Formats: sequence, structure tokens, C-alpha cells
Amino acid sequence: MIRVLLVDDQTLVRQGIRSLLELSAEVQVVAEADDGLTGLTAAREHEPDVVLLDLRMPGHDGLWMLDALREARIEVAVLVLTTFDDDELVLRAVRAGAKGYLLKDVTLDLLVGAIRTLHEGRTLLQPAITDRLLRAIRGNTLPDPGFRPVESITDRELDVLRLMACGYTNRQIADALFLAEGTVKNHVSALLIKLDARDRTNAVLRALRYGLLG
Repeated sequence: MIRVLLVDDQTLVRQGIRSLLELSAEVQVVAEADDGLTGLTAAREHEPDVVLLDLRMPGHDGLWMLDALREARIEVAVLVLTTFDDDELVLRAVRAGAKGYLLKDVTLDLLVGAIRTLHEGRTLLQPAITDRLLRAIRGNTLPDPGFRPVESITDRELDVLRLMACGYTNRQIADALFLAEGTVKNHVSALLIKLDARDRTNAVLRALRYGLLG
């Protein structure tokens, strides 16, 4: 059973998400919180596997909670649920450590699938949102301060990178490109090094920023 913490300032939204998740045999909602501060307390107390986090909340918002989780060294996968009215806000959330994000009108199957994906240690980049991120990043092409240019990315690595941006697992990438899963893992490892990225989500964001997926 995957233990989930809901953090959203809107009671009806939390109730709706909880009602949906109660239909799944895979997920258990262990706590709810109405802002980042109470969310941090609940994360300490209940030790969830996944946090479903709204970004826009009065007081201590979702970005504050992401920073607080990192500073407190609380290891939990965070899935942002957003109406996506602010591209830069989502970019900041991913850079702060969120492992995935979905729109709030997501179906139950997609939501449970996303929770499962994060619980398994993977990331989730919803393609529709990735397109919006690409358009947002195109207006700001200044390099990240910590980026170190390295050798060019190969065509095959670029194929893998594009599928990573769509949230594909290594197994799914292997099937799509007719490769061995071990070969895909090697390509992913090479991409993380070449893009100076800490994880798959960060790698995709850097690739978007530098126009590799445009």
C-alpha cells in the first residue's frame, strides 16, 4: 500500500482527491494538510511515501514546503497537482525537488499511475505540461550557473531523452527504440553526466532549457 499525504488549501479539492484515491486498492491517504507548514509537520509524523502538493496556498505555499522538506532531509517523493496557470512556478517547483506534476483534472487511473511511478523512484513529466515548459524556457536561454558544457549528445541519447521527457520508463524506452533495457540505463546515465543533472527530471529541464527538445 502506497502511503499518501494530501496538501492543498481547498477542502473540497482534498475531499475530492481523497474520494478518488479511496477507490484504489493501491493507495492509502494517511493525512491531509492545508498549507506547507502543516504539510511539513504531517510528513514528519506520518512518513508518507508520496506527497500530493498544491503550489498556490496562502501562508506557507508549496515551494516553501519543497524547500523545507529538503532542508529537513525528509526523503519523500513529491507530485505537484496544479491548474498550471504559472509556468515559472512549476519550473521552480521541479528545480526545488518535485519529482512530477499533473493537472488537477487528471483521471483516477492517471493519478494512481503517477503515484505508483514516483513511489518506484521514477519521475513523471506530463507531456502537455512539458510543451508549456518548453515554450516558457524558450524565452529565457541564459545558462544555469552550474552547467558545465561537455561532449555532444548522440542521436540515440537524444531519442532516449525525448522519451524521458514524456515520462517513459527505461523498459518503455527500450521497447519503443528496440533496445535492451541495460542499454537504455547506460544512455540515461550518460545523459545525467553530460547534462550535469541530479536526476531524470532535472536532465529533461536542462535539455529543454538548452533547446535540445525544441
